[in-house]
Amino acid sequence: MTDKIDKGPAATPPAGPGASGIPYEAIKAIPVRHYGRWISAVLVAVILGWLVYAFSQGKVIWATVGDKLFDPSVLDGLWNTVVISVLSMLLGLLLGILFAVMRLSNNPVTSFVSWLYIWFFRGTPVYVQLLVWFSLPLIFQYINLGPIYKNETVDVMTPFMVALLGLGLNEGAYMAEIVRAGIQSVDEGQSEASHALGMTRTQTMRRVVLPQAMRVIIPPTGNEFINMLKTSSLVSAVQYTELLRASSNIGSTAGAVIEMYFVASIWYLALTSVFSVGQYYLERRYARGALRSLPLTPFQRLKANLNMFRRTEVTK
Repeated sequence: MTDKIDKGPAATPPAGPGASGIPYEAIKAIPVRHYGRWISAVLVAVILGWLVYAFSQGKVIWATVGDKLFDPSVLDGLWNTVVISVLSMLLGLLLGILFAVMRLSNNPVTSFVSWLYIWFFRGTPVYVQLLVWFSLPLIFQYINLGPIYKNETVDVMTPFMVALLGLGLNEGAYMAEIVRAGIQSVDEGQSEASHALGMTRTQTMRRVVLPQAMRVIIPPTGNEFINMLKTSSLVSAVQYTELLRASSNIGSTAGAVIEMYFVASIWYLALTSVFSVGQYYLERRYARGALRSLPLTPFQRLKANLNMFRRTEVTK
């Protein structure tokens, strides 16, 4: 005779969606209210409005700012600013790559020379360097390179050449450190694998290391160029007619000094804004191999913020 085990009544499913038969209610998500955001936005708007009101009450002839904004002399100075900034940045980039490779070299002489160059040009103000180049004819009457080149120093060290050397050599010291950091960010295994394939050190640096280092080099290089656009205003001290000097010349002759400073500021803001957009998209391009999803562009971010604001208003 077998014992029968009473397992009790069979388990029955609940009568309704809930165990007690009461149907579940849909969850209503209420977004968190960020009161701090609204308070900070109001404070910023008030401060901004106060600044606008303060300048509107100052003795500034705003009509002159509008009239002189596209003055031919100002536009010529603007072009000279772009030219000297681009050429100085190219010179600095070439010197930066050269001295970064020298700094990482196993040769103690080249490594020391690179360190000395970086130490000197990073340790002295660019304004002082410009004045030294500008005053070079006071100590050297001729630039004599033997059978290669010989000429009077005053004819060689024109305001353009002084500005190019002063800005380019100074920038080369900073770019050398940026490039060095980018090169050292590449895993050593990449170089070892290249050497195993029979590549020389030069081929490895040009074909393997530098392309991978660009992701680290590009962002600070963009910042350096934007800074170069503003630093170029210092070359007005060596009589190079760039944007600031051209604006100052007009201001001193027309009696509108502060108005012309505003004109120069507007153009500097325009230049830095345009190149900042270019830097953003260049960084975004080089980030494709490092990020799973690329960051939103400014237009995509603006669209997302507007959609979020609309959803918040609907839920209210």
